[in-house]
Amino acid sequence: MRKKANLPRKTCRSCGRPFSWRRKWERSWAEVLYCSSRCRRSRPRPEQKKAAE
Repeated sequence: MRKKANLPRKTCRSCGRPFSWRRKWERSWAEVLYCSSRCRRSRPRPEQKKAAE
């Protein structure tokens, strides 16, 4: 059993908040980029970036 303070952390690409490793991400931690499904849905799309320029 790991203590919560010793879990790996990442920063969410959408909101910029830090988030910790979760057991459901055990096999795909390297691919996890967002802290929640809400952040994943609201990520900037390539066509939105072009329109903003």
